[in-house]
Amino acid sequence: MTQASPDKAFLQVDDLHTHFRVRGAGWRSETLRAVNGVSFSIAQGETLGLVGESGCGKSTLGRTLLRLNEPTRGAVYFKGQNLVGMGRGKMRAVRRSIQVVFQDPYASLDPKMTVGEIIAEPLHINNCYRPARVAEMIDCVGLQQDAANRLPTEFSGGQRQRIAIARALALGPELLILDEAVSALDVSIQAQVINLLKQLQKEMGLTYLFISHDLSVVRYISDKVAVMYLGKIVEMGAGEQIFSAPEHPYTQSLLSAVPIADPSYRKQRQRIVLKGDLPNPLDPPSGCAFRTRCFKARPKCAEQEPQLETRATAGHLSADHVSACHFAEPVVPDFMKINTNTQTAAPALRSGAILKA
Repeated sequence: MTQASPDKAFLQVDDLHTHFRVRGAGWRSETLRAVNGVSFSIAQGETLGLVGESGCGKSTLGRTLLRLNEPTRGAVYFKGQNLVGMGRGKMRAVRRSIQVVFQDPYASLDPKMTVGEIIAEPLHINNCYRPARVAEMIDCVGLQQDAANRLPTEFSGGQRQRIAIARALALGPELLILDEAVSALDVSIQAQVINLLKQLQKEMGLTYLFISHDLSVVRYISDKVAVMYLGKIVEMGAGEQIFSAPEHPYTQSLLSAVPIADPSYRKQRQRIVLKGDLPNPLDPPSGCAFRTRCFKARPKCAEQEPQLETRATAGHLSADHVSACHFAEPVVPDFMKINTNTQTAAPALRSGAILKA
């Protein structure tokens, strides 16, 4: 995928690594490569969906972009500024423009603070508190003004996540990192929060890095999708490219598990069931990290690590669709084969059907 130059890209990540030293057998320490050479860019106003299994490094990547985890090496350019190595004072100013919404709305809000105090906290820290700003944020996420005097424990999970979004938006950021922001919510509540995020993005010109394992939700909200496995991006492209013609076997296996609402087609679908569990990140396989679970694995996969690049395959949709597989081949997922007379296959998805309703 062609990378924009750092002075033109809104957010550009170049060869980012985040490694941790952990205790191994005995007194020996080992290196955990949580993020292992990740590169991507996001244009202003765009949403990049980052997907993968638990333990693949998605959340660590998000925390590294915020410098909550210090990168081992690489570069993160935000509006032309390299955040890696930036001093505390400058980084604090940048964080006004980059905010995060965490997964658990029950743990991310202080139960002893009122909603008004929670939203006002970042304003106080940055010496820009205005009562009118708190009222504005409460209103923009669809809550009643009397919420300001109530505690988080008085609200449902969906309402708490709205409070977390209001807090994240209080300083007027340009980039939101949404770390599994709807995964703890019921499907119908997910729909409300996702639609709120899309509305806020349109009204405020926000840019999102949307981290999730729910492919149905990712397809609905994302302009681009990056698939992550064991610390690396293995496929990336426009959302419809990834969902209509995935090339990497890992992406194909994830999409084969997407729930299909049509019971008549459910019996005919072909699932790709992966062998075993995610490899130990302290001792990853040689060559392609996915080869130990891959249904296409051949001797070459153990000898040579595939690079993330455009593949000359039949049915390739765009030069911006890249994958890291020696034997990449586009496959049409099951859910794309039904409802072919409609403009989109989204009604076939469990979450997608509700989101579109």
